[in-house]
Amino acid sequence: MIYSRFLSPSPSFPLFVSLALSPFLSRSVCFFLSHSVSLSLSLVLFFSPAWLQGDPRKVIYPTDSYGQFCGQKGTPNAKKSTLFYFNILKCANPAVLINLQCPTTQMCVSKCPDKFSTYTDVQLQYQITAAPWDYYRQFCKPGFNNPTKPIAQVLRDEDCPSMIVPSRPFLQRCFPDFITQNGTLTVAKRTHFKDALDTARSVTELRDAANGITGLVDAKEVGMKIVEDYAASWNWILIGLVMALVVSLIFILLLRFTAGLLLWFTIIAVILVIAYGIWHCYLEFSLLRQQPGADVTIVDIGFQTDVMVYLQLSQTWLIFLIALGTIEASILIILIFLRRRVRVAIALLREGSKAVSYIMTTLFYPIITFLLLAVCSSYFAVTSVFLASSGDAIYKVMAAEPNCMYANKTCNPETFNKTNVSKACPGAQCTFAFYGGETPYHRYLFILQLSNLLIFLWLVNFTIALGQCTLAGAFASYYWARRKPQDIPPCPLFSSFSRAIRYHTGSLAFGALILAVVQMARIILEYLDSKLKGANNVAARFVLCCLKCCFWCLERFVKFMNRNAYIMIAIYGKGFCMSARDAFCLLMRNVVRVAVLDRVTDFLLFLGKVLIAGSVGVIAFFFFTHKMPIFQEEVPTLHYYWVPLLTVIFGSYLIAHGFFSVYAMCVDTLFLCFCEDLERNDGSSEKPFLMSAGLHRTQNKTVLQTNSFTLLRYLACFKLNGTELNTSYLHYAVYQIASNISL
Repeated sequence: MIYSRFLSPSPSFPLFVSLALSPFLSRSVCFFLSHSVSLSLSLVLFFSPAWLQGDPRKVIYPTDSYGQFCGQKGTPNAKKSTLFYFNILKCANPAVLINLQCPTTQMCVSKCPDKFSTYTDVQLQYQITAAPWDYYRQFCKPGFNNPTKPIAQVLRDEDCPSMIVPSRPFLQRCFPDFITQNGTLTVAKRTHFKDALDTARSVTELRDAANGITGLVDAKEVGMKIVEDYAASWNWILIGLVMALVVSLIFILLLRFTAGLLLWFTIIAVILVIAYGIWHCYLEFSLLRQQPGADVTIVDIGFQTDVMVYLQLSQTWLIFLIALGTIEASILIILIFLRRRVRVAIALLREGSKAVSYIMTTLFYPIITFLLLAVCSSYFAVTSVFLASSGDAIYKVMAAEPNCMYANKTCNPETFNKTNVSKACPGAQCTFAFYGGETPYHRYLFILQLSNLLIFLWLVNFTIALGQCTLAGAFASYYWARRKPQDIPPCPLFSSFSRAIRYHTGSLAFGALILAVVQMARIILEYLDSKLKGANNVAARFVLCCLKCCFWCLERFVKFMNRNAYIMIAIYGKGFCMSARDAFCLLMRNVVRVAVLDRVTDFLLFLGKVLIAGSVGVIAFFFFTHKMPIFQEEVPTLHYYWVPLLTVIFGSYLIAHGFFSVYAMCVDTLFLCFCEDLERNDGSSEKPFLMSAGLHRTQNKTVLQTNSFTLLRYLACFKLNGTELNTSYLHYAVYQIASNISL
């Protein structure tokens, strides 16, 4: 029978397990270690060129025009950690700056300039004092010390910058110190200045040369304040997360005794909380609508770092009002039409709570999944860095004249002075451009990056599949036990994990590979969509949009089928393809239950997550906004109270999701076992149902309602059509109804 995989009906089963457990676990551990070593060696061999040729310093440190790293210890630039651009006006945008491809000389400096100055001013002041030149020369090429050299030759040879402006380091590069004063963009309180050729310049030119830097600088300031808020409130954030953990655990354990009460309380509480939000939003909207200046739209004010600015607009509260009203109406409609199915879902949740309470170790399995995912993510990140930094330094000719025939040509800095480039293009230099190469390895570097991404997706999906199969095996052993909890095998979670590692690694890897290929296709489509945003080809955009929609649906379907296939693998131990086929056929034979019960269960679990995150979030809101008189003195002073508040809410939701994901897997496993039990057993003494009494009562009510409706429909058809009554079917239907009533 189906439960023979987990449990023998013989009373000597515990003794048999105790005798066979030791060699079985030892073989499983050896099998797991051998597979782990094989996989690790395969990945190392596949990406060995990247590990051998990669140099993470190319990503960590900025590189000057001579290919030297800024700030690296043990080099002449050890104390020069910031990159300085001679003429930042030649840089088109921040992307060019970050990619180190700005067509101007780049030098490593110890600090950025903090005042305005030009080479012409320094030449004039040098006749009086050498102090200005001593300050200015630190931004010139190393070894250059000739302030009397004509300005035209200095600019041609790029010995020194034509001017320096007050700057500050950002991303280890010197950017102009933009400051907005009274709505006007300034640099050191100046809007206009002159360069070495006495040409008038404006701050607007600097802003255009580094478009977007002001936003990044503002983001950096906001980021610093956020870090300060975290430093001041981390202990209270931790308390809030611990509170969410305790509430989630208590919520799951209480479902065993008061599943119906808690779930209806959850539904009513969520409805009341949203209703209060609707009332509050309407109240704020009504008050702000009467105030002058509050009717400004969000588009008019643009992006603001202060969130309170948006809360002073009536349109913001109108958006909140519409969103909450839509959510409230959706919840009420779902409850009205699916109220009967909610009762069956409550029975499944009550049974799931019992299973979790008997196998408490399953609640902490997500920690193992998190650690495995952290290892996969770390490997992917490190390999990506080595692949990105495995190129050689490429130097190109930077010409001072725009009509130079050798401009942007590849050059060798060691032999550049011996070529005719300097004669054909006076002032041309051979400077560092980027990292790359022309070897077959470098030509296929992009393919290796895609392969690394595919392997990362494969490993992540395999880790998730391993967790799902392990949990499914543990909960299935609970369902198929004749006597609960006496006949549940010892250490069901560890036994299920051992079986998954020893017997089902290939099946789980195959299912994970299918999902990884679909996700890879979606990533490629998103990349193509980003490249075609500026294109005017409507047909191509339409086809791409359709493909994105189709692959999104395909990914959802594959995830759903994989999840149920892993449950069937844990129950029967068959291969992935056969398990997926059996799961699909079983779900199609119970399509109504799948479409309603499973979705209702997920909906109720989602409401539980929202209630836990919302309740902890409300407490955190009153605490951080000084609305709790008891904790007035303990509340830290914050720049943005929403920083710890959002952290607590988001963290609470993740904690509740971690607990409820185990619970959802339990309900899905019990649901498939329930369907299998109904199909393979009939409740007789030869084939008794293995479902619990609660599920049996729910099934009896469903059968009673179904048979009653079938009998009434049969009698109605008999009366209307005047056909003969099939007495055998009528007797059978009446017998079923009578037997269900007696139960």
